[in-house]
Parts: sequence; structure tokens; C-alpha cells
Amino acid sequence: MSYFQHSSELPQWVANPPTHWRTDWLKWHVQLSTERPTEQEAETLPYIANEDITSWTGKLLNPTPKPSDAESRKFQPDDVLFNKLRPYLAKVYHASFSGVSSGELLCLRGADHVVPRYLFYVVSSRAFVDAVNAETFGSKMPRADWEVVGHQPLPLPPLVTQKRIVTFLDDKTAQIDALTGKKQALLERLAEKRQSIITQAVTKGLNSAARMKDSGIDWLGSIPGHWEVVPFGRSILRIEQGWSPQCEERQKDDSEWGVLRSGCVNEGVFRSHDHKALPYGIEPKIQLEVHKGDLLMCRASGSLHLIGSVALVPDCPPKLMFSDKTYRIVLDITNTSARFTELALAAKYMREQIVLSVSGAVGLANNIPQSVVKEYQFARPPVDEQRFIVDTIVNVLKASDDAARIVRQSIDRLTEYRSALITAAVTGQISGLK
Repeated sequence: MSYFQHSSELPQWVANPPTHWRTDWLKWHVQLSTERPTEQEAETLPYIANEDITSWTGKLLNPTPKPSDAESRKFQPDDVLFNKLRPYLAKVYHASFSGVSSGELLCLRGADHVVPRYLFYVVSSRAFVDAVNAETFGSKMPRADWEVVGHQPLPLPPLVTQKRIVTFLDDKTAQIDALTGKKQALLERLAEKRQSIITQAVTKGLNSAARMKDSGIDWLGSIPGHWEVVPFGRSILRIEQGWSPQCEERQKDDSEWGVLRSGCVNEGVFRSHDHKALPYGIEPKIQLEVHKGDLLMCRASGSLHLIGSVALVPDCPPKLMFSDKTYRIVLDITNTSARFTELALAAKYMREQIVLSVSGAVGLANNIPQSVVKEYQFARPPVDEQRFIVDTIVNVLKASDDAARIVRQSIDRLTEYRSALITAAVTGQISGLK
């Protein structure tokens, strides 16, 4: 239950609203709807789960959701669905149609004096989400219940002001989202160009005059005559799987041990900050500590886009272990370069094998077994040529990677600005909207 229920102190994010605004508990102005659908409604109404909602923007990934027989709750137009599982993901949806939703989504229905769209903006603001997330329970699957959400303050101006704020935010967020979408499209084009450069280099080599031969594999085509196509396992000494104890939802400090999330290698970039602290009293598995030069692969993910992502660790803070959703691949360096392998696994022909091995196999549940990794067909030049290819294209890739990094930073700034704008508007901090 929220600390603020027992205190006259308001949280900092809503501590100084305009004097004529109310700041009562949300549950005094918003009803939690728990109505269950009939059997017929469950079979006919569109179904929304938390994974169908994009983080922070409140948009549906699938604009035409289908019915589902999953356990669900009814919602109606203008209800606001708030994800109680991992609330830090900020999956909030303002319904425009009647349907049914996952039990992980709280169905919030405002009173007549609460504009539904305004309620959406309040509960999807970073300040509100952070306040709820701070009071979740459960370390591995943190959740917030209605007691926590309902006992957060609701900054509530008069109706005319709520409508003015909604109009302002609808306009501004649409502009920001459109600009963000253009930058995301640019990122995708840069990624496609990068993959094209890599694929050409790791399947055809750098000598355009080299004699070619048929690889014997339709999706690979011809390769230089002195290269070989081998099962990837012939380049591997061993594959190690990590460990996932229940961790705290915070980063470790310098004296603690932590466990990297599977996202630490997403899109071929190692992110050492993407980790959780190992709780006090749990002994670390020192043999799983990550070191510079390790080759890590995401072996399990809810996204086919991310599964199989590989990154070579350029450096890593001490006392970080890799999780059980990650493999550490130890290569035979007498025949295989780690950097070449990192590039090759990002090439189109390898990505196609990875996606096919997951989506085409029954029961794998977006998980790549070690045996499958070893079976991937790998175009392997002599090890000295592998190093030459890497040294030659690294500067070309650096230019592309630098451009992508600048675009990502721009997207991050837009996201932060969008979030700050919403919080400022719904707390009365923008002149002219009070």
C-alpha cells in the first residue's frame, strides 16, 4: 500500500500544483473495472495483452487485435488500461473500442469530471510510472496492484483545463512521435546498409577477382573457391550457459555482483549497464563472470529480432555474470576469429538460419538450444583472411555505427523531452495550461 496514503506529504513530482487543482488519491476519482466477459464476448471481442502495447506511447502494435480465449476483463471506449506487470515498461492504452484485456492490465474508468484522455496522460507520465514502480512487489516479476495505483495522487484541474491540456499534448506528442518515427526509419536504413556491407564481406570476401564456387546452399550462393562451409560447431570449443537467480530491480554498486540481462547484447552492441544486482546472501558463480573478449549470444528472447544477437565484449566492469538467457561462445582461435564471427552472425545468411531455427521448430519457445547453434552452416575463410576482412571493413562500419549512435541519441533526447512535457503539463507547470 502506498506510503502516501498514510502521509500528508505529496510525492515530489506533484508537490506544487496550481492552488485551484485537486490532488486527491486516484481511486477517489477513478473506478477499477473488473467485469468479466461472457463466453460469447470472450470469443468475439478483440483481445489486448500487455505485450500488444508499445512502451510510453500507448499505441497498439497490432491495430486490429483478434479475439482470444485467455482469461480476460471487459473494457469499453475511453477506459484506460494500465499494465501492472513490470510497470516500468509504461504500457498504457486509451481504449477507442470495446474489447477484453489481459488480467495484467488494470482497467481504469474515470468519473464524469475526469477527461479519459487526460487520465491516460497522467498515468502514462514518467513521474507517475516511476512512483508506482517504486512500490512494486516481487523481484523477478515485479507487479503493482490496485492498492498501489489507486493510492497515487491524481493532479486534477477543472474540466476545461483538462481538455486544454489534452489538446496541447495530443498535438505536441504527435509531432514528436512523427519525428521519432522518421529517425527510427533512418536507423533501419542504416542497419540494412550495415548488414549488406557485412554480408558481402563475410560471404564473398574482398577480392572481386577471386575464383568462386557454388557453396551448395541455395540461400548462401557462391563463395570464394578456397573458403569452406562448415557446421558452426567446428569453430567452437564450447558453449556456456549463464545463470538467472532472482535479482533486485536495480543496478549493482562497485562492491556487489550483478547479472547481465539478455538485452546486454541486443543488436550487436554490448551494454554493460543492462544488468541487475545480485541480492545479498546469494553466492555468485565466479566462473560466469564476463571478461573483455568474451563472445556473448542472446539465446532466448520474446522477440525474433533480438534472439541470436551476438556481441564481442570490448570491456566490462568487474563482478558481472551473464544470465541463463545468454550463451558465452568459446571459439577455436586456430581457425576462427572472434571479431569475424561476431560480424558473420549478423550477416543476412546467418540471421535467416537463426530465425528459421526458432520459428520453424516446435516447442523451442524463442530459445536456441546449443545443439542448434552448432548446426548453423558457417562460411569460413582461412583465419588470416578473416582478420584481414575485419581490419578492412572496420572503418567502413565505424562511420555507419557513428551515424546510428547519433540518431539513437537524438531519439533518446526526443523521448526524454516527450516524457518531461507530459509530466509538466499534467502537474500545472506549463504557463497557459494551468
